[in-house]
Amino acid sequence: MTKALDVARDLLRCPSVTPADAGALGVLEKLLKNAGFETHRLTFTEPGADDTDNLYARIGTGTPHITFAGHTDVVPPGDNAAWSHDAFAGDVDGGVLYGRGAVDMKGAIACSVAAVLDYLQANGGKPKGSISFLITGDEEGPAVNGTVKLLDWAAKRGEKFDHCVLGEPSNVNALGDCIKVGRRGSLSGTLIVEGKQGHAAYPDRAHNPLPDIAALVSALNADPLDQGTDHFPPSNLEFLSIDTGNPAWNVIPAQARARFNIRHNDYRTQDSLRALIEGRVEKLSGNHTTARVEWEPSNADAFLTQPGPFTDLVVAAIEEVTRRRPKLDTGGGTSDARFITHYCPVLEFGLVGQTMHQIDERTPVADIEALTKIYRGVLDRYFK
Repeated sequence: MTKALDVARDLLRCPSVTPADAGALGVLEKLLKNAGFETHRLTFTEPGADDTDNLYARIGTGTPHITFAGHTDVVPPGDNAAWSHDAFAGDVDGGVLYGRGAVDMKGAIACSVAAVLDYLQANGGKPKGSISFLITGDEEGPAVNGTVKLLDWAAKRGEKFDHCVLGEPSNVNALGDCIKVGRRGSLSGTLIVEGKQGHAAYPDRAHNPLPDIAALVSALNADPLDQGTDHFPPSNLEFLSIDTGNPAWNVIPAQARARFNIRHNDYRTQDSLRALIEGRVEKLSGNHTTARVEWEPSNADAFLTQPGPFTDLVVAAIEEVTRRRPKLDTGGGTSDARFITHYCPVLEFGLVGQTMHQIDERTPVADIEALTKIYRGVLDRYFK
């Protein structure tokens, strides 16, 4: 029997900092191929971005078709000397697994693989439908050569998914407390206010853009973007910096720039948000301030997986193991679920996210064992 902990430790020992694979996909490919999966290793490219390795594996040809998605790339460990255990050693100490990616999200991938292999072993080596894995290597990076292209490749060859479980660290404090059923969208831009450069001793000969941009920032923050929806909180605009690029002490700057990010719900689209912000800037600027907004590209739209039989099935599997009924939540940042949602309903459920991206990222071995049981419970119910 394949143990999730052993798979997790093998994955953690691969220093797969985005976009490096460092052997992580090979660990999974070997296990899945030996179990009868048809596997495909795919490298996608994009001008201005690093080439990225990806893995698609499937067993079965019928329906229903459930896919487990995830990423083997991780963020840098930071100062490895600050870790109590080497970031890429996969050490277990006191019943806790340490390593970069233990939570986000090699641990959950290991659990899904172990659960699937256990299910197949107990059911004659084949599912009553199809099981697949969508594993990418650039989720922690620009996310342009990973899941979005892997899904497109799969669709072009006729692959159809009925449901997806994405093993992101969805739980807040304890395993079983939260399922992500959607995510807010993310949109970034820069507010630019033009002035007239001049000597600080002669302000009448210049126009300082800083008071103007300060007033605009304050006014834009004053009015809410919306009131929220049934499953999402109100959209929020957060200014991140105000800058003139001015190193001098006696020069009024010619321009001021304020960077901002908007996390928005499913009431707003990116186009409607751009129109809303640009309209408010124009109205607030009046005739005396020259202001505009420059937008950054974004592929992070808001989405929601409507509750239904699949959600109920996953909730039942979680309750059976943890005795907790998870909250259906849409908070947090973005994930590759924003791409998967265009192909099938997707739920995010993995380990507890308390230590993700931190020094000494870690997870209790007991949680790895419990998550494997939950995934196995999902499979039993899915193909029942």
